[in-house]
Amino acid sequence: MEKPSTSNVNGNCQSEKSNEELTDSISIPATNVILNHDFFGGLHSWHPNCCDALVVSSESGYPQGLSFKLSGRFAVITNRKECWQGLEQDITDRVSAGSTYTVCALVGISGGPHGVADVQATLKLEYQDLSVAIPDSFIPCRTSASMERWEKIEGTFSLSTMPHRVKFYLEGPSPGVDLLIRSVVVSCPCSSISDTRGTDSLCDGNENIIQNPRFDDGLNNWSGRGCKIVLHDSIGDGKVLPMSGKFFVSTDNRTQNWNGIQQEITGRVQRKLAYEVVATVRLFGTNISSSDVRATLWVQAADLREQYIGIASAQATDKDWVQLQGKFLLNGSPSRVVIYLEGPPPGIDILLNNLFVKHAAKAPPACPPVIENAAFGVNIIANSNLSDGTNGWFPLGNCTLTVRNGSPHILPPMARDSLGPHEPLSGRYILVTNRTQTWMGPAQMITDKVKLYLTYQVSAWVKIGTGATRPQGVNIALGVDGQWVNGGQVEIYDDKWHEIGASFRIEKQPAKVMVYVQGPDSGVDLMVAGLQIFPVDRRARFRHLKNQTEKIRKRDVILKVTASDSGALDGAYLKIKQTQNSFPFGSCVNRSNIDNEDFVDFFSKNFNWAVFGNELKWYWTEPQQGNFNYKDADEMLNLCTSHNIQLRGHCIFWEVEATVQSWIRALSKNDMMTAVQNRLTSLLTRYKGKFKHYDVNNEMMHGSFYQDHLGKDIRANMFKTANQLDPTATLFVNDYHVEDGCDTRSSPEKYIQHILDLQEQGAPVGGIGIQGHIDSPVGPIVCSALDKLGILGLPIWFTEVDVSSDNEFVRADDLEVMLRETFAHPAVEGVMLWGFWELFMSRDNAHLVDAEGDINEAGKRYLALKREWMSHAHGHIDEQGQLEFRGFHGSYEVEVVTLSNKKFAKTFVVDPGEDPLEISINL
Repeated sequence: MEKPSTSNVNGNCQSEKSNEELTDSISIPATNVILNHDFFGGLHSWHPNCCDALVVSSESGYPQGLSFKLSGRFAVITNRKECWQGLEQDITDRVSAGSTYTVCALVGISGGPHGVADVQATLKLEYQDLSVAIPDSFIPCRTSASMERWEKIEGTFSLSTMPHRVKFYLEGPSPGVDLLIRSVVVSCPCSSISDTRGTDSLCDGNENIIQNPRFDDGLNNWSGRGCKIVLHDSIGDGKVLPMSGKFFVSTDNRTQNWNGIQQEITGRVQRKLAYEVVATVRLFGTNISSSDVRATLWVQAADLREQYIGIASAQATDKDWVQLQGKFLLNGSPSRVVIYLEGPPPGIDILLNNLFVKHAAKAPPACPPVIENAAFGVNIIANSNLSDGTNGWFPLGNCTLTVRNGSPHILPPMARDSLGPHEPLSGRYILVTNRTQTWMGPAQMITDKVKLYLTYQVSAWVKIGTGATRPQGVNIALGVDGQWVNGGQVEIYDDKWHEIGASFRIEKQPAKVMVYVQGPDSGVDLMVAGLQIFPVDRRARFRHLKNQTEKIRKRDVILKVTASDSGALDGAYLKIKQTQNSFPFGSCVNRSNIDNEDFVDFFSKNFNWAVFGNELKWYWTEPQQGNFNYKDADEMLNLCTSHNIQLRGHCIFWEVEATVQSWIRALSKNDMMTAVQNRLTSLLTRYKGKFKHYDVNNEMMHGSFYQDHLGKDIRANMFKTANQLDPTATLFVNDYHVEDGCDTRSSPEKYIQHILDLQEQGAPVGGIGIQGHIDSPVGPIVCSALDKLGILGLPIWFTEVDVSSDNEFVRADDLEVMLRETFAHPAVEGVMLWGFWELFMSRDNAHLVDAEGDINEAGKRYLALKREWMSHAHGHIDEQGQLEFRGFHGSYEVEVVTLSNKKFAKTFVVDPGEDPLEISINL
C-alpha cells in the first residue's frame, strides 16, 4: 500500500517496551474515540481490510502456540496476504481538526518464522478525489510484536484540516502472520466533539448507561424479575467462572419464562437515539442442553400504556459463555424503562457476566461492491449442453447419471426473457436413476465461478420418471459451506418437462459452493436439461421497463387555453407541475412509530397508503376473549386520515396456526364459529368505510387452521360476511413466495387455482395480494408470475415488499428491480413496503432510513424513482391556443403567464385512459 506524503497531520510515535511483561489491559478514558475498543461487541464498528477477522475469548484456546497469558476477548486477523491488511474503524465523526489525539493499543501476533513482527497504527485520510495514508514519519506508531506477550503501541497525532473521511487501522506483520488486537484507545478532548442533534457529546453518548455492569459493586442497581438473583465468583464446584472480571449473577427459583435479571434505566435512555446492547450470558441447571436467552425492554408511557420491545436473543448453553447482541430505539418519551433478560424454561437459571448499553455507533458509509468482469448472461455451469457426456458432473449419492436425447431445444421462458436471442439447447438431458434418497441427483462444483454480490438467475428444464404416486417436488439447490440455498422449486404431477426459474446471491466469501438437483421420492427417476446459472444485468432490463412505464402509467394531455379577449393569449406561456402521482406507494407502520415526529414526517411526505403492521390483527385487538384493544388502531387511523393517506386492513384472520391466540385454539367448533362471526362484526362495523382493502384470511396457501377446525366453506364465508358488513372494501387474498419461484406451495399456478376455488364457492375475491418478501429479485421471474396471475383480471397489489442486503447499494438495486417491475406491469395497481425505518422492520438489513433518521442508499433510490415518476412540462401555446404533453397519472398544477405578466393557475387530474385528455383553461 503506497503512503504518499502529506502535510495535513502532525504526530509522533513511541514504542514502549520494558523488561517486565505488559498487562493485558490499558486505561480507558471517558473520551475514547474508538467504539467497541475491547471487542466485547464482537467486531461491531470494526472492518477487516481485505482479510478475515474474528473475536475469540481466552477460554477458546485459540490461537495455539502463544507463550503469554490471554484473558478476556481479543480480535484475531487472519488470511492476511499483504502486510497492509488488518483491522480498521471509521472515526470521521469523532475527531476534529486542531486537537491532539493519543493512541494506545495492545497487540500481539500468532505465526511467522521468527515469532516477532512489526505492527503499526495508521491513519488513512480520504478526500473527495483522492486517498492519502499518513507517512511513517508521523503515524503509524510502530512496535515489534511477538508471540510472547502483549505489546503496547503509543503515539499522538493531530489534523491540521479535516478530510472527507478518517480511518484508523492496525497493520504490519508479514503475509500469513495473524495479528492479535486486545484493546485500542484513541483519546480526545470531549469538548471538541458535539452531537448535531443537540444531545450530550458523543464522548458521553458512548458511555455505558447500565450501572454496575460487571457486578463489581455486588447486586447494587440489579434485581430479579419475578425471581431472586444471587452474586457469584464461581458455581458448580468452581467449574463455572466469570468470562471476564471477578463476578457474575444468576437467577434463582425461576417459575416463568419471563423471570430473569433486570435493571431500571429510566432517565438514562433518550428517545430517538439508537442504543446497542451487548451481554455475556450462560445457563445453569439440570437436564438442559441449550435454550434461547432474550434481552427485552419494558416501557411504560405516561398514560400507563405498556410496550415490550425485543432487543436481542442468543442460543445459550450450560457449557460456555455466549454473547447476546442487539439494538433498540425509543420513539416516545417513557415514564419508566426496564431492561431484563428472560427466555429459558422455568427451573433453568440465567447467568449474566456483564451488560453494556451504549449509544450505537453509526455504520461507516457503504460503498458499492466492486465486481470485475461480471460476464452478464454467461453460464457458469460447465458442460451444460452435455456435449462431453457427463464430464464436469458428478452424482450426489449412489445414483447413476447417463446422457439421453429428447429434451426441449428452446430456452425456458424466464431465461429467454433475461438472455434475449440465444442458441437453441442441445436436446440432451441427464437421466438420474437408482435414487435411494430424495437429495440424490446431478451435482457440480462452482466455488471459483460465483462472485460476491452478483445476482444469479437459475434456469432449467426438469422432468420425472414414471412410478410416482403423488406430485413430486424438484429443487435446484446450492450447498454454500454446508448451508442450503434455494435455487428454485417446481412441483411435477405429469410426464411433461417443467421450467424451474429462480435466483440467488452470495454476500460472504464461501469456501465451497456446490449446485445440485434434488427432490423426487426415492426410486423416482429425475431428468435435468439445459441447467444455466448466469449473472443478470438488471439495469439492461430497466430500459425495457421504462418504455413499458411510458405506455401504461402515462396519458397524453391537451391543455386548451381560451380567453374572451383573444389578444390576451398572444405569447402565453404554460408551466405544468405534477403535485402527486396517483399510483399507490405505501408502507407498513406500527403504533410506536407515530410517537416519532421524524418518522411521521418522512412517512407522510413519501407515501400515500398505509398498512398497520400488527395493530389490526386479531391477536392484537382481542388478546384475551372479550378484552378488546382498538385504541392503537384508532390512533393510527386518525394520523393517516389527517395526512390523507389511504388504508389497507391487514388482516381480519390469519390462517397459520402459530399466529392464532391460545384462547381461540381452545374453543369448541361451535364456539369458534361464533368467535369468528363476532370478530368480523366487531372489526368491520367499527371501521366501516375506513379501510379501502382487507386481507381477509392471510396466508391460506401456508396455513389451514380455520379450515381444519371449521370446514372448507369457512374461507368463502369469511369473504361473504366481510362483504356484507362493509361492501365498500375490496377483499384480498394475500400470500408469500408467489413471485420468486422458490415455493411450490404458493406457485402462481396454485395461487390461481386457490382463487378460482374461492370464487366458485361464491367468495367475492376482489384483489390478489403478493407479499413480496423477496431475495435477489430478477425481473423476468417476477414478471412471469404477474403475467400468469393477470389472466384472472383482478387487481394485483404487492402488499409487503422488503428486500435485504448488508450492502445498501445492492439493497437499492433490489428495491429498484421490484419497484420498476411493479410500476411497469399493467395488472399491478399498488405497492406497499413492509416498513422503511431501521429497527422497525421484520428483516435485518432491509431499511431505507436508519434508526436515527439518516437516509441510506436504498432510501435515496426510492426517492429518486418517485421523482422520476413525476411529470413536468412547459412551453408556449400554439396557434390553436393549445399545449400538449404526456404525463404520469395524478394531480397537476398549471400556471398560465401572459405577455402582460398576468398569471392564472388551475389544478387538474390525469386519470388512466387511452384517449388524450383535454383540459380547458378559460382566462
